[in-house]
Amino acid sequence: MRRQLKDLIGKRVHFVGVGGAGMSGLARIMASEGIRVTGSDLKASPVLTALRAVGVEAVEGHEMKNVEGADFVVYSSAIAKENPELMGAKELSIPCLTRAEALAILMSESKSIAVAGTHGKTTTTSMLTVAIQACGEDPSFAIGGILKASGSNAHKGTGEYFIAEADESDGSFVEYHPYGAIITNIEHDHVDFFETPESVFSAFQAFIETISSAGFLVYCADDTGASKIGKSVKHHQILTYGADNDSDLHLDQIELSPSTSRARVLWQGRAIGILELQIPGHHNLLNAAAALTAGLALGLPVTQLIAGLATFHGTGRRFELKGQVHGIRIVDDYGHHPTEIQVTLETAKRYATDGRLLVIFQPHRYSRTRAFTAQFAESLDRADRIWVLDVYASSEQPISGVSGLSIAKLMKHGIFEPNFISAMAAVVDEAKPGDVILTLGAGDVSSLGPLLVDALSLKYLEKK
Repeated sequence: MRRQLKDLIGKRVHFVGVGGAGMSGLARIMASEGIRVTGSDLKASPVLTALRAVGVEAVEGHEMKNVEGADFVVYSSAIAKENPELMGAKELSIPCLTRAEALAILMSESKSIAVAGTHGKTTTTSMLTVAIQACGEDPSFAIGGILKASGSNAHKGTGEYFIAEADESDGSFVEYHPYGAIITNIEHDHVDFFETPESVFSAFQAFIETISSAGFLVYCADDTGASKIGKSVKHHQILTYGADNDSDLHLDQIELSPSTSRARVLWQGRAIGILELQIPGHHNLLNAAAALTAGLALGLPVTQLIAGLATFHGTGRRFELKGQVHGIRIVDDYGHHPTEIQVTLETAKRYATDGRLLVIFQPHRYSRTRAFTAQFAESLDRADRIWVLDVYASSEQPISGVSGLSIAKLMKHGIFEPNFISAMAAVVDEAKPGDVILTLGAGDVSSLGPLLVDALSLKYLEKK
């Protein structure tokens, strides 16, 4: 029997790794429900400080004593089985919930919409949230990134909707049982969990089977994987979107500029408006189309939905401008799969106009680097110069012969530079007015953005 929100009221819930992007959002929502929330994270961070401000009892370090007295323990797939708090919870017979199970409990009393897909989940979830808010609604949301409009990744709303990013990385998104769902695309990734493309497809099939029979499925008709699975579904309201002429929501007259994007929207053959985004890229038009289609499936007014999407300015780490110095722009992006990188670099080249694109890339996980070495090299070579850092391991152990060098040696424009400071110094020395510097990857390469801004400021200050 699935747990409900009422099962947590009056209880103490402890989060292991509460500082994580997804975990912190759930902790914040639970605290707003009046649940006593405690948590721990490996190191101090601004996230822990922000959580304490809303009543979460967050501490630094993982120790067994942190879970003593807890009624439930929540953990993510990033937490090792040998974690002392997880081991302590089992020893004390405290029920343990995965992050997905905890999120499912929070979603259970709302009309929930889960946004799934290999790429674009965070942006699409954020866009749908902003679009629904523009209709005068106050939806709850849980997003894997920071929504710039609110500065938050989660919110307990007063309305009937709950919009959640559905992470497929460990197959746990089958816990959500949403009213409606979006599938942006399906591609082989998370090779540490999914050995083959077929296993990814099977996971999405299982996810679709959990959607309410009264609800809907929205998928991208332009994507081969999403179309294959969408066409196999019989028992839901099915809606499609894309540049494909047969889509229910069809985009045409597409215009891509360096900083914005625009398209006409047709709904089941009839023009219903112009979609104008303040962010660049064809992929973002598709993300917006997904959000718009889901909003229409919910019966929300198209005018307000389109107006809301026009106000969207992105989420943290998704082609995020970190600063501009002497005509050099520094952008940070979370892209860590070859397909994401290809799309991001195409957008970045357009954004750079006549300038060059200089990239610092950090591979994420040894398993992914080994599986897609050649594809990474091919995608990255779209930039003018690329400095490849060593692999960000996440929770993995090193794999012999797999490193950033594995990628760089297959590239025309790639330089292997495992040292952060050396890579940054090389980029700063190379950069000229008009260039775009892109820090790219899902690891801690994002920390270089502010440092690059400072280093470039010092470089041009010294030249005066």
